[in-house]
Amino acid sequence: NYLFHFPPHQTDTTTELRRKTMTGVLNVSPAPIFRPFSSHKLSRNNRGLLVKSMAQSSDSSNGSTSVSTQEEPNSSFSPPANFKPPKPKPFTPRGDKILDILSASLALIFRLGTGALVSGYSASFVPKNEVPSDQYALEIAGFKVKESSNIGPRPEKPIEIYEFESCPFCRKVREIVAILDLDVLYYPCPRNGPNFRPTVGQMGGKQQFPYMVDPNTGVSMYESDEIIKYLVGKYGDGNVPLMLSLGLFTTLTAGFAMIGRMGKGSSYKPSKLPPKPLELWAYEPSPFCKVVREVLVELELPHILHSCARGSPKRQVLYERVGHFQVPYLEDPNTGVQMFESADIVEYIQATYAR
Repeated sequence: NYLFHFPPHQTDTTTELRRKTMTGVLNVSPAPIFRPFSSHKLSRNNRGLLVKSMAQSSDSSNGSTSVSTQEEPNSSFSPPANFKPPKPKPFTPRGDKILDILSASLALIFRLGTGALVSGYSASFVPKNEVPSDQYALEIAGFKVKESSNIGPRPEKPIEIYEFESCPFCRKVREIVAILDLDVLYYPCPRNGPNFRPTVGQMGGKQQFPYMVDPNTGVSMYESDEIIKYLVGKYGDGNVPLMLSLGLFTTLTAGFAMIGRMGKGSSYKPSKLPPKPLELWAYEPSPFCKVVREVLVELELPHILHSCARGSPKRQVLYERVGHFQVPYLEDPNTGVQMFESADIVEYIQATYAR
């Protein structure tokens, strides 16, 4: 996987300064996770950078875990002047973003839609009147599609993954996250990112990506294939999907999937880190979701991703919450903004967090 070298020795003063700087930026108390680790195992006390300061709540209907957005917005961040969330327009890219969506769609071809369906997905067409009005279902030609899936045990707390958008190894892990319908706290690590790349080096001993931490078990690890095996073993049926088990072919096609976007979501752009992670309802193969994820990574903005591929129970959860299902859907607990539409979400994020 991607390995980036860093100076082999840091003075205690440098390490302590980095720890204090990051702690201040993220508004959390000092914790052992900011110190270098000689092992790839983390104790249960080392929960990550932001999780310690989050108010977490569990959805009793499906076992998913999310960060509460009911607190007052942080006064140091506010939406752009005269901001008004747009109304959702299903499958309607804005005219100036059509090329972005088309180029992001190339990944669907190279990866054969891997990650578009939750594990154990099944679907059937039924008459419209057989589906209650308060239940989410895709409507096609006068019929509705009843969808189901077979997901494994749910983690109590979101898995934490350090990665960046334009890495093929990271894409493989994002695909299994979608298939397993997991919620993940992503710490973006774009090139030259000042915050989370150094953290990975301190925790695991090298700046290599992806890097996963499971706060539910204390397990942490590098290597995309090992992460995939761990996740399917712990939160799935133990079987790695075909398109993620083909070795070099899987990695090559994951790399080809990046061609259309030419390094988007790769390099750091100066930003203001919020005290709480943003929340994004999305799933990996969606081109609309990809363009939003790119800007989140470039601005190094931690975010909870509520994965909701086809067959995900979280589609019904979002439908009940806002009366509509469409992704991407952004919730920003730092400003109180909640919104649909990928192009508008990108502009909102840039206006609020870019320096």
